[in-house]
Amino acid sequence: MSALFAEPSFADRLFAPPVLQWTTSPRQEITWHEIAQRAPQMAVTMAAYLEQLSVSARPATVEAFEIALRFFAGRVTEADPTCRSVADVGRRHVEDFKTWQAARPGKRGKSLSVTTIRHRLGLLRTFFERIIEWGYDDAPARVPIFPGDFPKPDEPLPKFLDDPTMARFMAAVTADTNQRRRLMIELLARTGMRVGELAALEDDAMVQISETFWLRIPVGKLHNDRYVPLHPVLVDLITDYRRTRGPSRSGRLVDRDDGQPFDRRTVHRYVVAVAKRAGIPSIHPHQLRHTLATQAINRGMSLEAIAALLGHRSMRMTMTYARISDRTVADEYFRVTEAVEANYGQTDVLPDSTAGANMRKLAADHRRMLGNGMCTRPVALDCSFESACERCTFFETGPQFIPILRRQRDHAVEQDQTGRAVLFQKLIEDVDGAG
Repeated sequence: MSALFAEPSFADRLFAPPVLQWTTSPRQEITWHEIAQRAPQMAVTMAAYLEQLSVSARPATVEAFEIALRFFAGRVTEADPTCRSVADVGRRHVEDFKTWQAARPGKRGKSLSVTTIRHRLGLLRTFFERIIEWGYDDAPARVPIFPGDFPKPDEPLPKFLDDPTMARFMAAVTADTNQRRRLMIELLARTGMRVGELAALEDDAMVQISETFWLRIPVGKLHNDRYVPLHPVLVDLITDYRRTRGPSRSGRLVDRDDGQPFDRRTVHRYVVAVAKRAGIPSIHPHQLRHTLATQAINRGMSLEAIAALLGHRSMRMTMTYARISDRTVADEYFRVTEAVEANYGQTDVLPDSTAGANMRKLAADHRRMLGNGMCTRPVALDCSFESACERCTFFETGPQFIPILRRQRDHAVEQDQTGRAVLFQKLIEDVDGAG
Protein backbone atom coordinates (compact mmCIF):
# COMPACT_ATOMS: atom_id res chain seq x y z
CA MET A 1 0.00 0.00 0.00
CA SER A 2 1.26 3.46 -0.78
CA ALA A 3 2.61 5.41 2.19
CA LEU A 4 0.23 8.18 1.19
CA PHE A 5 -2.73 6.01 2.18
CA ALA A 6 -1.09 4.17 5.10
CA GLU A 7 -3.04 3.96 8.32
CA PRO A 8 -1.76 6.64 10.75
CA SER A 9 0.03 5.27 13.79
CA PHE A 10 -1.32 5.52 17.29
CA ALA A 11 1.15 8.32 18.11
CA ASP A 12 0.26 10.18 14.90
CA ARG A 13 -3.39 10.18 15.88
CA LEU A 14 -2.58 11.19 19.43
CA PHE A 15 -0.28 14.08 18.52
CA ALA A 16 -2.37 15.39 15.64
CA PRO A 17 -3.51 19.03 15.84
CA PRO A 18 -6.77 19.54 17.79
CA VAL A 19 -8.95 19.25 14.67
CA LEU A 20 -7.80 15.65 14.28
CA GLN A 21 -7.46 14.99 18.01
CA TRP A 22 -7.67 11.30 18.88
CA THR A 23 -9.67 11.86 22.06
CA THR A 24 -13.00 13.65 22.10
CA SER A 25 -12.99 14.68 25.75
CA PRO A 26 -15.07 17.86 26.14
CA ARG A 27 -12.46 19.42 28.46
CA GLN A 28 -9.19 19.85 26.58
CA GLU A 29 -7.28 22.55 28.39
CA ILE A 30 -4.13 21.00 26.93
CA THR A 31 -3.70 18.80 23.86
CA TRP A 32 -1.17 16.10 23.09
CA HIS A 33 -0.05 18.21 20.15
CA GLU A 34 1.01 20.94 22.58
CA ILE A 35 2.58 18.47 25.02
CA ALA A 36 4.63 16.93 22.20
CA GLN A 37 5.99 20.38 21.35
CA ARG A 38 6.90 21.11 24.98
CA ALA A 39 8.30 17.69 25.97
CA PRO A 40 8.70 15.28 23.02
CA GLN A 41 10.19 12.43 25.07
CA MET A 42 7.46 12.55 27.72
CA ALA A 43 4.78 12.55 25.03
CA VAL A 44 6.35 9.59 23.21
CA THR A 45 6.62 7.55 26.43
CA MET A 46 3.02 8.18 27.39
CA ALA A 47 1.82 7.45 23.85
CA ALA A 48 3.70 4.13 23.89
CA TYR A 49 2.04 3.21 27.17
CA LEU A 50 -1.44 4.11 25.90
CA GLU A 51 -0.83 2.08 22.74
CA GLN A 52 0.07 -1.00 24.79
CA LEU A 53 -2.90 -0.42 27.06
CA SER A 54 -5.29 -0.23 24.11
CA VAL A 55 -4.38 -3.81 23.18
CA SER A 56 -5.64 -5.31 26.44
CA ALA A 57 -7.95 -2.76 28.07
CA ARG A 58 -11.38 -1.50 27.16
CA PRO A 59 -11.76 1.83 25.35
CA ALA A 60 -13.23 3.50 28.45
CA THR A 61 -10.18 2.46 30.48
CA VAL A 62 -7.80 3.75 27.83
CA GLU A 63 -9.69 7.03 27.70
CA ALA A 64 -9.49 7.42 31.49
CA PHE A 65 -5.71 6.89 31.41
CA GLU A 66 -5.38 9.29 28.46
CA ILE A 67 -7.16 12.07 30.33
CA ALA A 68 -5.13 11.55 33.53
CA LEU A 69 -1.81 11.45 31.66
CA ARG A 70 -2.68 14.44 29.48
CA PHE A 71 -3.69 16.59 32.42
CA PHE A 72 -0.59 15.54 34.38
CA ALA A 73 1.81 16.11 31.47
CA GLY A 74 0.16 19.42 30.65
CA ARG A 75 0.50 20.69 34.21
CA VAL A 76 4.06 19.43 34.69
CA THR A 77 5.35 20.96 31.44
CA GLU A 78 3.57 24.24 32.19
CA ALA A 79 4.83 24.57 35.76
CA ASP A 80 8.35 23.28 35.00
CA PRO A 81 9.46 23.71 31.38
CA THR A 82 12.71 21.92 32.21
CA CYS A 83 10.83 18.65 32.87
CA ARG A 84 10.84 17.15 29.40
CA SER A 85 10.67 13.39 30.07
CA VAL A 86 8.90 11.00 32.39
CA ALA A 87 12.23 10.08 33.97
CA ASP A 88 12.53 13.71 35.12
CA VAL A 89 9.28 13.58 37.11
CA GLY A 90 9.82 13.84 40.86
CA ARG A 91 7.95 14.43 44.08
CA ARG A 92 7.71 18.18 43.58
CA HIS A 93 5.86 17.66 40.31
CA VAL A 94 3.38 15.29 41.95
CA GLU A 95 2.82 17.66 44.87
CA ASP A 96 2.24 20.56 42.49
CA PHE A 97 -0.21 18.46 40.47
CA LYS A 98 -2.13 17.57 43.64
CA THR A 99 -2.48 21.24 44.56
CA TRP A 100 -3.46 22.13 41.00
CA GLN A 101 -6.14 19.42 40.90
CA ALA A 102 -7.60 20.45 44.24
CA ALA A 103 -8.02 24.01 42.94
CA ARG A 104 -9.55 23.03 39.61
CA PRO A 105 -13.28 23.53 39.08
CA GLY A 106 -15.30 20.42 38.38
CA LYS A 107 -18.81 20.05 37.08
CA ARG A 108 -21.27 22.84 37.86
CA GLY A 109 -18.46 25.09 39.03
CA LYS A 110 -17.67 23.06 42.16
CA SER A 111 -14.27 21.67 43.06
CA LEU A 112 -13.23 18.29 41.71
CA SER A 113 -14.66 15.48 43.79
CA VAL A 114 -12.45 13.40 46.04
CA THR A 115 -13.38 10.38 43.94
CA THR A 116 -12.12 12.02 40.74
CA ILE A 117 -8.86 13.13 42.35
CA ARG A 118 -8.24 9.67 43.84
CA HIS A 119 -9.07 8.01 40.52
CA ARG A 120 -6.61 10.11 38.53
CA LEU A 121 -3.84 9.72 41.08
CA GLY A 122 -4.46 5.97 41.04
CA LEU A 123 -4.17 5.84 37.25
CA LEU A 124 -0.93 7.85 37.36
CA ARG A 125 0.52 5.58 40.04
CA THR A 126 -0.37 2.52 37.94
CA PHE A 127 1.29 4.16 34.92
CA PHE A 128 4.55 4.71 36.82
CA GLU A 129 4.50 1.22 38.32
CA ARG A 130 4.01 -0.42 34.94
CA ILE A 131 6.63 1.47 32.94
CA ILE A 132 9.16 0.75 35.71
CA GLU A 133 8.19 -2.93 35.71
CA TRP A 134 8.22 -3.07 31.90
CA GLY A 135 11.72 -1.60 31.82
CA TYR A 136 10.99 1.57 29.86
CA ASP A 137 14.14 3.65 29.30
CA ASP A 138 12.20 6.80 30.11
CA ALA A 139 11.04 5.72 33.57
CA PRO A 140 11.74 7.32 36.96
CA ALA A 141 13.92 5.52 39.49
CA ARG A 142 10.92 4.95 41.74
CA VAL A 143 7.19 5.62 41.78
CA PRO A 144 6.78 9.28 42.81
CA ILE A 145 3.19 8.81 44.08
CA PHE A 146 2.73 7.38 47.58
CA PRO A 147 -0.35 6.05 49.42
CA GLY A 148 -0.44 9.19 51.54
CA ASP A 149 -1.09 11.28 48.42
CA PHE A 150 -4.61 9.94 48.08
CA PRO A 151 -7.30 11.99 49.84
CA LYS A 152 -9.46 9.95 52.19
CA PRO A 153 -12.67 9.03 50.39
CA ASP A 154 -16.16 9.44 51.77
CA GLU A 155 -18.01 6.19 52.35
CA PRO A 156 -21.67 6.99 51.75
CA LEU A 157 -24.17 4.18 51.91
CA PRO A 158 -25.90 3.18 48.66
CA LYS A 159 -29.12 5.07 47.99
CA PHE A 160 -32.07 2.69 47.97
CA LEU A 161 -35.85 2.76 48.20
CA ASP A 162 -37.42 1.61 51.45
CA ASP A 163 -40.05 -1.14 51.34
CA PRO A 164 -43.20 1.05 51.16
CA THR A 165 -41.67 3.27 48.46
CA MET A 166 -40.50 0.30 46.42
CA ALA A 167 -43.97 -1.25 46.70
CA ARG A 168 -45.49 1.90 45.19
CA PHE A 169 -42.87 1.91 42.46
CA MET A 170 -43.52 -1.73 41.51
CA ALA A 171 -47.26 -1.13 41.48
CA ALA A 172 -46.70 1.68 38.99
CA VAL A 173 -44.48 -0.58 36.87
CA THR A 174 -47.14 -3.30 36.81
CA ALA A 175 -49.70 -0.77 35.56
CA ASP A 176 -47.44 0.34 32.68
CA THR A 177 -49.17 -0.48 29.39
CA ASN A 178 -45.94 -0.37 27.38
CA GLN A 179 -44.84 -4.01 27.28
CA ARG A 180 -41.19 -3.37 26.44
CA ARG A 181 -40.76 -0.60 28.99
CA ARG A 182 -42.31 -2.68 31.76
CA LEU A 183 -40.07 -5.62 30.93
CA MET A 184 -36.95 -3.46 31.04
CA ILE A 185 -37.74 -1.91 34.41
CA GLU A 186 -38.90 -5.21 35.93
CA LEU A 187 -35.60 -6.78 34.85
CA LEU A 188 -33.64 -4.00 36.54
CA ALA A 189 -35.69 -4.21 39.72
CA ARG A 190 -35.89 -8.01 40.07
CA THR A 191 -32.37 -9.03 38.99
CA GLY A 192 -30.25 -6.06 40.09
CA MET A 193 -28.47 -5.91 36.74
CA ARG A 194 -26.78 -2.74 35.50
CA VAL A 195 -28.27 -0.63 32.72
CA GLY A 196 -25.42 -1.55 30.37
CA GLU A 197 -26.04 -5.23 31.04
CA LEU A 198 -29.74 -4.79 30.29
CA ALA A 199 -28.98 -3.16 26.95
CA ALA A 200 -26.61 -6.01 26.02
CA LEU A 201 -28.94 -8.92 26.90
CA GLU A 202 -29.13 -11.42 24.06
CA ASP A 203 -32.51 -12.54 22.76
CA ASP A 204 -31.93 -16.11 23.97
CA ALA A 205 -30.59 -15.03 27.38
CA MET A 206 -33.37 -16.91 29.22
CA VAL A 207 -32.63 -20.60 29.65
CA GLN A 208 -34.30 -23.37 31.61
CA ILE A 209 -32.21 -25.70 33.75
CA SER A 210 -34.30 -28.41 35.40
CA GLU A 211 -37.35 -26.60 36.77
CA THR A 212 -35.69 -23.20 37.15
CA PHE A 213 -35.39 -20.44 34.58
CA TRP A 214 -32.14 -18.49 34.51
CA LEU A 215 -31.00 -15.33 32.77
CA ARG A 216 -27.54 -15.10 31.29
CA ILE A 217 -26.17 -11.61 31.88
CA PRO A 218 -23.34 -11.01 29.39
CA VAL A 219 -19.78 -9.89 30.00
CA GLY A 220 -19.94 -6.34 31.26
CA LYS A 221 -18.27 -3.87 33.57
CA LEU A 222 -16.19 -6.44 35.47
CA HIS A 223 -15.36 -8.63 32.44
CA ASN A 224 -17.43 -11.54 33.71
CA ASP A 225 -20.77 -13.02 32.79
CA ARG A 226 -23.16 -14.75 35.14
CA TYR A 227 -26.48 -16.55 35.40
CA VAL A 228 -29.15 -15.25 37.76
CA PRO A 229 -32.41 -17.02 38.67
CA LEU A 230 -35.54 -15.54 37.12
CA HIS A 231 -38.66 -14.66 39.05
CA PRO A 232 -41.79 -16.28 37.49
CA VAL A 233 -43.10 -12.80 36.70
CA LEU A 234 -40.02 -12.15 34.57
CA VAL A 235 -40.35 -15.49 32.80
CA ASP A 236 -43.90 -14.60 31.75
CA LEU A 237 -42.93 -11.05 30.75
CA ILE A 238 -40.03 -12.21 28.58
CA THR A 239 -42.11 -14.96 26.97
CA ASP A 240 -45.03 -12.63 26.21
CA TYR A 241 -42.79 -9.85 24.94
CA ARG A 242 -40.88 -12.10 22.54
CA ARG A 243 -44.12 -13.56 21.24
CA THR A 244 -45.57 -10.10 20.60
CA ARG A 245 -42.39 -8.63 19.18
CA GLY A 246 -41.52 -11.47 16.83
CA PRO A 247 -37.96 -12.32 15.72
CA SER A 248 -35.24 -10.00 17.02
CA ARG A 249 -33.59 -7.91 14.30
CA SER A 250 -30.33 -7.48 16.18
CA GLY A 251 -30.12 -10.59 18.34
CA ARG A 252 -30.73 -8.52 21.48
CA LEU A 253 -33.66 -9.01 23.83
CA VAL A 254 -34.69 -5.33 23.83
CA ASP A 255 -33.91 -2.66 21.24
CA ARG A 256 -34.98 0.85 20.46
CA ASP A 257 -37.50 1.33 17.67
CA ASP A 258 -34.63 2.00 15.24
CA GLY A 259 -32.96 -1.32 16.14
CA GLN A 260 -30.14 0.30 18.11
CA PRO A 261 -29.32 -0.66 21.72
CA PHE A 262 -30.83 1.41 24.49
CA ASP A 263 -28.66 4.15 25.97
CA ARG A 264 -28.46 4.99 29.67
CA ARG A 265 -30.28 8.29 29.26
CA THR A 266 -33.37 6.66 27.78
CA VAL A 267 -33.52 3.97 30.47
CA HIS A 268 -33.10 6.67 33.11
CA ARG A 269 -36.02 8.57 31.59
CA TYR A 270 -38.20 5.44 31.71
CA VAL A 271 -37.44 4.85 35.41
CA VAL A 272 -38.06 8.50 36.30
CA ALA A 273 -41.42 8.42 34.50
CA VAL A 274 -42.56 5.39 36.50
CA ALA A 275 -41.37 6.97 39.74
CA LYS A 276 -43.32 10.12 38.93
CA ARG A 277 -46.53 8.12 38.42
CA ALA A 278 -45.92 6.49 41.80
CA GLY A 279 -45.47 9.86 43.47
CA ILE A 280 -41.77 9.23 44.15
CA PRO A 281 -39.10 11.91 43.69
CA SER A 282 -36.77 11.38 40.75
CA ILE A 283 -34.61 8.27 41.12
CA HIS A 284 -31.76 6.71 39.18
CA PRO A 285 -31.91 3.19 37.66
CA HIS A 286 -28.92 2.11 39.77
CA GLN A 287 -31.02 2.68 42.88
CA LEU A 288 -33.10 -0.33 41.85
CA ARG A 289 -29.94 -2.43 42.06
CA HIS A 290 -29.14 -1.03 45.50
CA THR A 291 -32.72 -1.63 46.60
CA LEU A 292 -32.70 -5.30 45.61
CA ALA A 293 -29.42 -5.86 47.46
CA THR A 294 -30.76 -4.10 50.55
CA GLN A 295 -33.99 -6.12 50.48
CA ALA A 296 -32.02 -9.33 50.11
CA ILE A 297 -29.65 -8.70 53.01
CA ASN A 298 -32.50 -7.52 55.23
CA ARG A 299 -34.24 -10.84 54.67
CA GLY A 300 -31.29 -13.06 55.44
CA MET A 301 -29.67 -13.69 52.04
CA SER A 302 -25.98 -14.45 52.47
CA LEU A 303 -23.36 -11.98 51.31
CA GLU A 304 -21.88 -14.64 49.03
CA ALA A 305 -25.21 -15.15 47.28
CA ILE A 306 -25.75 -11.40 46.91
CA ALA A 307 -22.27 -11.02 45.43
CA ALA A 308 -23.02 -13.75 42.87
CA LEU A 309 -26.40 -12.23 42.04
CA LEU A 310 -24.99 -8.74 41.45
CA GLY A 311 -21.78 -9.88 39.77
CA HIS A 312 -19.45 -8.40 42.37
CA ARG A 313 -15.85 -9.45 41.92
CA SER A 314 -14.86 -8.43 45.44
CA MET A 315 -16.77 -9.10 48.65
CA ARG A 316 -15.75 -5.61 49.72
CA MET A 317 -18.33 -4.26 47.29
CA THR A 318 -21.03 -6.45 48.78
CA MET A 319 -20.07 -5.61 52.36
CA THR A 320 -21.29 -2.06 51.70
CA TYR A 321 -24.84 -3.38 51.92
CA ALA A 322 -24.09 -5.16 55.19
CA ARG A 323 -23.55 -1.74 56.75
CA ILE A 324 -27.16 -0.85 55.97
CA SER A 325 -28.65 -3.72 57.96
CA ASP A 326 -26.63 -4.80 60.98
CA ARG A 327 -29.05 -7.25 62.55
CA THR A 328 -26.88 -7.74 65.62
CA VAL A 329 -27.08 -4.02 66.36
CA ALA A 330 -30.83 -4.08 65.73
CA ASP A 331 -31.35 -7.06 68.03
CA GLU A 332 -29.39 -5.45 70.84
CA TYR A 333 -31.07 -2.08 70.34
CA PHE A 334 -34.62 -3.41 70.50
CA ARG A 335 -33.81 -5.70 73.40
CA VAL A 336 -32.50 -2.78 75.42
CA THR A 337 -35.14 -0.26 74.37
CA GLU A 338 -37.98 -2.66 75.16
CA ALA A 339 -36.57 -3.16 78.63
CA VAL A 340 -36.21 0.58 79.07
CA GLU A 341 -39.71 1.31 77.75
CA ALA A 342 -41.18 -1.38 80.00
CA ASN A 343 -39.47 0.33 82.92
CA TYR A 344 -40.97 3.64 81.84
CA GLY A 345 -44.39 2.05 81.79
CA GLN A 346 -44.01 0.89 85.41
CA THR A 347 -43.17 4.30 86.86
CA ASP A 348 -45.57 6.18 89.08
CA VAL A 349 -45.09 9.42 87.16
CA LEU A 350 -47.96 8.72 84.79
CA PRO A 351 -50.06 6.04 86.49
CA ASP A 352 -53.00 6.46 84.10
CA SER A 353 -50.93 6.65 80.93
CA THR A 354 -51.74 4.11 78.26
CA ALA A 355 -48.18 4.16 76.94
CA GLY A 356 -46.91 1.65 79.49
CA ALA A 357 -49.92 -0.60 79.00
CA ASN A 358 -49.48 -0.51 75.24
CA MET A 359 -45.81 -1.36 75.59
CA ARG A 360 -46.57 -4.28 77.90
CA LYS A 361 -49.27 -5.47 75.50
CA LEU A 362 -46.80 -5.22 72.62
CA ALA A 363 -44.31 -7.30 74.56
CA ALA A 364 -47.00 -9.85 75.38
CA ASP A 365 -48.02 -10.11 71.72
CA HIS A 366 -44.40 -10.79 70.78
CA ARG A 367 -43.81 -13.51 73.35
CA ARG A 368 -42.65 -16.87 72.09
CA MET A 369 -42.69 -20.02 74.16
CA LEU A 370 -39.31 -21.51 75.01
CA GLY A 371 -38.47 -24.62 76.98
CA ASN A 372 -37.89 -22.66 80.20
CA GLY A 373 -39.48 -19.26 79.60
CA MET A 374 -40.62 -16.79 76.97
CA CYS A 375 -38.83 -14.81 74.24
CA THR A 376 -40.14 -11.25 73.87
CA ARG A 377 -38.35 -10.40 70.63
CA PRO A 378 -40.65 -8.51 68.20
CA VAL A 379 -41.92 -10.86 65.48
CA ALA A 380 -40.82 -8.41 62.79
CA LEU A 381 -37.21 -8.58 63.97
CA ASP A 382 -35.07 -11.36 62.56
CA CYS A 383 -33.18 -13.48 65.07
CA SER A 384 -30.00 -15.32 64.17
CA PHE A 385 -30.47 -17.70 67.12
CA GLU A 386 -34.15 -18.66 66.82
CA SER A 387 -34.53 -22.38 67.62
CA ALA A 388 -30.74 -22.60 67.81
CA CYS A 389 -30.80 -25.25 70.55
CA GLU A 390 -33.22 -27.52 68.72
CA ARG A 391 -31.12 -27.29 65.54
CA CYS A 392 -27.83 -28.02 67.30
CA THR A 393 -26.24 -31.43 66.60
CA PHE A 394 -25.80 -31.94 70.36
CA PHE A 395 -29.50 -31.38 71.10
CA GLU A 396 -31.26 -34.42 72.46
CA THR A 397 -34.88 -34.94 73.47
CA GLY A 398 -37.08 -37.84 74.44
CA PRO A 399 -40.62 -39.05 75.34
CA GLN A 400 -40.59 -37.13 78.64
CA PHE A 401 -40.45 -33.86 76.66
CA ILE A 402 -43.38 -34.66 74.33
CA PRO A 403 -45.89 -32.50 76.25
CA ILE A 404 -43.55 -29.48 76.13
CA LEU A 405 -42.77 -30.00 72.45
CA ARG A 406 -46.49 -30.20 71.63
CA ARG A 407 -47.19 -27.00 73.53
CA GLN A 408 -44.33 -25.30 71.68
CA ARG A 409 -45.66 -26.56 68.36
CA ASP A 410 -49.21 -25.40 69.13
CA HIS A 411 -47.92 -22.02 70.29
CA ALA A 412 -45.94 -21.62 67.05
CA VAL A 413 -49.05 -22.49 65.01
CA GLU A 414 -51.12 -19.92 66.89
CA GLN A 415 -48.49 -17.27 66.21
CA ASP A 416 -48.19 -18.21 62.50
CA GLN A 417 -44.54 -19.19 63.04
CA THR A 418 -44.50 -21.84 60.34
CA GLY A 419 -40.80 -22.65 60.54
CA ARG A 420 -40.89 -23.26 64.29
CA ALA A 421 -44.09 -25.28 64.00
CA VAL A 422 -42.52 -27.59 61.40
CA LEU A 423 -39.38 -27.92 63.54
CA PHE A 424 -41.27 -29.00 66.67
CA GLN A 425 -43.55 -31.35 64.71
CA LYS A 426 -40.49 -33.05 63.26
CA LEU A 427 -39.00 -33.45 66.73
CA ILE A 428 -42.25 -34.98 67.99
CA GLU A 429 -42.36 -37.42 65.07
CA ASP A 430 -38.72 -38.40 65.60
CA VAL A 431 -39.38 -39.14 69.30
CA ASP A 432 -42.53 -41.14 68.50
CA GLY A 433 -40.68 -43.05 65.79
CA ALA A 434 -37.81 -43.87 68.10
CA GLY A 435 -40.28 -45.19 70.69
